[in-house]
Amino acid sequence: MEGLVRSSVNYVPLSPISFLERSALVYQDRPSVVYGTIRHTWGETLQRCTKLASALSQLGTSYGDVVAALIPNIPAMYELHFGVPMAGGILCTLNTRHDSAMVS
Repeated sequence: MEGLVRSSVNYVPLSPISFLERSALVYQDRPSVVYGTIRHTWGETLQRCTKLASALSQLGTSYGDVVAALIPNIPAMYELHFGVPMAGGILCTLNTRHDSAMVS
């Protein structure tokens, strides 16, 4: 691809949302999450994240709003990484291992 001019024919930037949509289209029945007994396919993950984005929008989240989450690295955190941008928000993840001064 060296020497080629970028155009819509040979270059499409990925975003978390376009990555999820493409993965759900191409790998719909393949696993996207395996966490203990929890298993979700790419198709299920897209559906869950779309529902999350809808719920956030109904709660008033709009473009540019910051959504903070204090949650361990579990499937819900994974879904927040897709669902919050789908609702137009910005995700601010707070690690449960941070001390109180860092979290505040």
